[in-house]
Amino acid sequence: MVRRIVQVGGLTRSELQSALAEAGVRLNASAEMLLADPLFASDAAETATTVEIVESTPGRLGLTGGSTLPQVLAAAREQSLLPCAPFVAPYLRLAMLDQPSAPDSVMSSGRPPSGAVHVASERLRPEYDYPRGFYLRVVEGTPWLRGFRCSDDAPWSSDDRFAFRWSAPADALAGIGSHQRT
Repeated sequence: MVRRIVQVGGLTRSELQSALAEAGVRLNASAEMLLADPLFASDAAETATTVEIVESTPGRLGLTGGSTLPQVLAAAREQSLLPCAPFVAPYLRLAMLDQPSAPDSVMSSGRPPSGAVHVASERLRPEYDYPRGFYLRVVEGTPWLRGFRCSDDAPWSSDDRFAFRWSAPADALAGIGSHQRT
């Protein structure tokens, strides 16, 4: 598992959008829709805090076959890994500009794209046509923050990558598999 300490918040929505643009981060329409959500203008989104992020896969969470997002979130909670607030994703994108490029450049195929790190979060709205959350990906050297849609029964493979918020003491991480601190 990869652990990363990320400074989250402290910027207004427009400052955050400017920081993303200055870093060369590209957005799809779904990410733009999420960034326009009132949540990104809330005090919680603008208050600076430090968050420990742990990247894992359903397979490392014990889900070796296909699984759904609710199953992934439930398995993560059993290991003290919680969903992130949706406004964590843009800050994580800024912190992960060194993410490796995806092995392919296919941007949308109706399945989790290769090289993507999905930021685990709860749904902002129940409507299917509203984006479910964000994922981070680098394609041909360009960092992307992309929004995605999926139903609760959409299949995820055991190798798909997710970013969670760590909620337990740092020494407890040793009990849930190998890890790397970055």
